[in-house]
Amino acid sequence: MKIASSVKPKPSVVVFVADVRRVTRFYREMASMAVLVDDEGYSVMEVDGLQLVVHALPGERQVAEGPVRVREDSYVKLCLPVESIAAARSIAAANGGAIKPAQHEWEARGFRACDGHDPEGNVIQVRESAALT
Repeated sequence: MKIASSVKPKPSVVVFVADVRRVTRFYREMASMAVLVDDEGYSVMEVDGLQLVVHALPGERQVAEGPVRVREDSYVKLCLPVESIAAARSIAAANGGAIKPAQHEWEARGFRACDGHDPEGNVIQVRESAALT
């Protein structure tokens, strides 16, 4: 009996942004995502079977250097696996985003987590294995 391979598309999330290059660099570095497509108007990255599409939103105002307005009223939060929350915190800061300080970390279902935001203020969460703590 031949077992058919799955032809379903991989799960994905699309984040609409003003600066595709900057946000792509942020996620690539912070979550060790592989870049599959790198185009002027969008990029496609992947980690652990999840694809993240960073797509330009025409007319969106570029975020200047400095404090960013964090969109805490968003209905969706992207949660990404990382090797280390502490390392992700440093990488996020170096790439225009932020992960909250260690006192905001919490644990559930075998992982440790902490919220933060990308360079354009989109709320995210990073998760490391609880076995590391």
